[in-house]
Amino acid sequence: MRVPSALFLSAAALMIPAPGAAQQPPAPAPAAVAAAPFVAADAAKVIEATATALEDSFVFPEVGTRYAAALRAKLAAGGYARFANATEFAKAVTADLQAVHEDRHLKLIPPSAGEPAAAGAGATAPRRSSMPRNAVTRSGWIAPGVAYIAFAAFPGNAETLAAVSAFLATHASAKTLIIDARQHRGGGLAEMDLMFAQLFARPTALVRMDTRLSVDQRDGTPDDEGPTLTRVSGPATVVRREHRALPAATATPLSTATVYLLTSNRTASAGEHLSLSLKRSGRATLIGETTRGAGHYGGEVPVGSGYGAWIPVGRTFDPDTGAGWEAVGVTPHKAVPAEAALDEALRLAGVGVDGKAALAALD
Repeated sequence: MRVPSALFLSAAALMIPAPGAAQQPPAPAPAAVAAAPFVAADAAKVIEATATALEDSFVFPEVGTRYAAALRAKLAAGGYARFANATEFAKAVTADLQAVHEDRHLKLIPPSAGEPAAAGAGATAPRRSSMPRNAVTRSGWIAPGVAYIAFAAFPGNAETLAAVSAFLATHASAKTLIIDARQHRGGGLAEMDLMFAQLFARPTALVRMDTRLSVDQRDGTPDDEGPTLTRVSGPATVVRREHRALPAATATPLSTATVYLLTSNRTASAGEHLSLSLKRSGRATLIGETTRGAGHYGGEVPVGSGYGAWIPVGRTFDPDTGAGWEAVGVTPHKAVPAEAALDEALRLAGVGVDGKAALAALD
């Protein structure tokens, strides 16, 4: 069973405003979709398919085996025979898996009555309908010499990459850059690589990524291997890659700009990859809250009857300590409530205005 690889958080649909150079009025909330019905015969097949996927692909093989055994044991005991609907069944399975071993990406995703799961799920972990076309939710000059950009995700699509490139070109003279990842829900490496090319003056090793060997041999890399993501030596059971920042051929003032990264307890997955990369390299000061703690990358696989299982297949970690951020998050340099993080960044930047007023002026 193929496991698509990505860094996306397995959350519900992203609820974000329509993106643009400045924040636009929020889009209308989607109409509620009724839960799909629960069918016991389908559930039994879903449990077996999920157990097999975990055995074959979970980042830690021994934990994958434990997950599978627990699911099969409860199925045999009649524990998955009756639920009010498919959503309640998926919640119960997810809770059972988390009771075996906590992993903040792992979950069973139910079908909905109005939107069955896609057959292949592509390379994204949330269903594609949940990913923004342009994940830059706000950007611009927030104060003289201070550039600001906020992200909902790193989808790696053309619209978001174009918005990031345009922002970097327009704000190349910034003395201070504030990156707002407080609502960042996940993604890949492409947007990071664009920013890092401008922010770093010399090649810099950031973090390392271990993908389970059998998954890598079957499915390939978690992101495209290339100059910024290269294979390095590691244990025989994994394929290890190093994520590196490579400066642009022509340096800009951004390579010496002061950088502040704003975080919250909702900052997750690729947003945490960004956080650890900037923290470990010393390239930014992190301000806000400890991040979500969703540190294992992977993807959604179909497990039958419209259900999907989000299976983590690899881990990202600090090569100095060997530690990742799964279940613990990335701690900021300056701990403040998330809603005060922009105020603190502006204070440190010497701007005599609070975050609310600065954002109002940006709009």
